[in-house]
Amino acid sequence: MNEGAGPTTIKAFEERLLEVAERLPKRLRQCAEYVAANKDRIAVSTVAEMAEGAGVQPSAFMRFCQIMGFSGFSEMQKLFRESFVGGWPDYTTRLQHLREKAEGSPSALLAEFVEAGRMSLENLFKTIEPQSLEQAVQVLADAQMIHIIGLRRSFPVASYMAYAFEKMDVPAMLHSAVGRLDNRNAIRPGDVLLAITFSPYSAETIELVEAAQARGVPVVALTDTIVSPLRKYEAITLSVSEVDFGAFRSLSATLCLAIALSVAVGTRRSS
Repeated sequence: MNEGAGPTTIKAFEERLLEVAERLPKRLRQCAEYVAANKDRIAVSTVAEMAEGAGVQPSAFMRFCQIMGFSGFSEMQKLFRESFVGGWPDYTTRLQHLREKAEGSPSALLAEFVEAGRMSLENLFKTIEPQSLEQAVQVLADAQMIHIIGLRRSFPVASYMAYAFEKMDVPAMLHSAVGRLDNRNAIRPGDVLLAITFSPYSAETIELVEAAQARGVPVVALTDTIVSPLRKYEAITLSVSEVDFGAFRSLSATLCLAIALSVAVGTRRSS
């Protein structure tokens, strides 16, 4: 695989990542998926920490950096550190002090998750393309019926949107896969599928997307990274990345996007 010169901007980095991800072997693809979901960690982590997060050996992660066009992890990290200069929150020191003095306490955990949620919400403006958001709202507003699927971690988001649409008199159906019934035959021409899935991605959600696309039914996708399998399909994609703490991820940014999308669709239909 031709590695070439390393990206010089974050946007170029993301484009390069998308370009190489599909052609990587399993271990290196794990690196790509982890980096795509955790770009915020590159500037402040060691190669060992990044490799551990990706579930690979440091040597494999170094090879991934080289495929991305860098001489090694340090060069890739430099790109992210330079892009984040001056961007750190003012109360980082206070949080660090809280971690040291009250590690594991309820107050410390609350502070950590508040910080993770704040960062996720700020990142939302960077990951959502206004044109894609406008297109998603219009397609959903024009639909005869909105079919919603989001399982496991995505289920709270899917069920909330079904609730919101119901309250705004927007025809919507929640696909919960109870009893392994996906109700794909309920999807008809003129409908839209709203699919919500995040790494490690729901196979049932992907299968329903495939079924909808086979019938020519448009798909709006809420997903996390630029290497999400939903990007293989002709879906209108809205990307949202949640910053995690202690391997737990909140839904702060995802629910913010969900309520904005729901209200926008309800408003568009009633106008």
